[in-house]
Amino acid sequence: MDFTTGGRLEVRITPDDVGKRVSVRLVSEDREPGATFTDVVGVLTSWTEGTLSITRRTGEPVRIAESSLVAGKVVPAAPARRRGPAASAPELDRVAARAWPPVTSEPLGEWTLRASGGFTRRANSVLPLGDPGMGLDAALRRVTEWYAARELPAYIQVSTGAEGAQEVLAAELESRGWVREVSSLMEIAALAPIGDLDADTSAVTLSRQLDDAWLTRYQRSSGEPSPEARTVLSGGPSVWFATIAADAGGAPAAIGRCVVDGRWAGFTAVEVAPERRRQGLAKAVMTALARKALDEGASAAYLQVETDNGGAHALYEGMGFTVHHSYHHWRASGEDPR
Repeated sequence: MDFTTGGRLEVRITPDDVGKRVSVRLVSEDREPGATFTDVVGVLTSWTEGTLSITRRTGEPVRIAESSLVAGKVVPAAPARRRGPAASAPELDRVAARAWPPVTSEPLGEWTLRASGGFTRRANSVLPLGDPGMGLDAALRRVTEWYAARELPAYIQVSTGAEGAQEVLAAELESRGWVREVSSLMEIAALAPIGDLDADTSAVTLSRQLDDAWLTRYQRSSGEPSPEARTVLSGGPSVWFATIAADAGGAPAAIGRCVVDGRWAGFTAVEVAPERRRQGLAKAVMTALARKALDEGASAAYLQVETDNGGAHALYEGMGFTVHHSYHHWRASGEDPR
């Protein structure tokens, strides 16, 4: 990466560039001969009292002493993915929110406060897409009060690493003591290749209805599923449930869920019984759901998976999914997670 002008390394960023994507080169503060350079690329989220904070696309904050900078410049936003459909982070986050609708919601300016009795962080967190209509500290007070009234911890879902993402908000939350907990990836793909996969879908049953058998395989159901869980899972513009029955009765061998919303098909809750894994059942479920979504006019696919779920990443990569951006749930300091 070229940091030079006339053959000299040059720092071409200032505190006025906070909020922009930058690339910097730094070296150890002692600058001893032979010191190793390190490059950092991300959004410049603060520059105060001689320290820069840069948030990488993964959401990881990096703090850099101004004295260690040897070069730096503003760089273009992350380039559009060459594989899969083009989309901004806010577009995908809104589509995913419609596919996982909360039981209760309330606007706070352009933010959306969501609650569902504690069933998943996604359905019990703020979606902060835009301006809350007031100063950040006032908005955060309103958020914590709203969730406290519902006996829920206050969470805010924040995206990083793509056009329109919220690295600056992440840095502001961190500076106020909020705690980043679970991080996930938003992955996208063209839909038609998934529908064209060579998978045996003959055992897959598709239904509009969420039934008790499907829920017995769903890992987030322990005991009797809550009314909130049923409401969230059943909600969305056009919802389909897939099931592969067990050979000898009992919980299904595999399940999946897909929500069609315009050009997008969102896959969630793809699960396979432990003793039936590596038999192509997940691929069969997703292929059957993709074909149904194609029939309804969708052309693009997305899914969300936690960063530490290596098995799922490998499966989805093999189907053509690539990472679009990351998102993280930040919890208000001092609150107990549930």
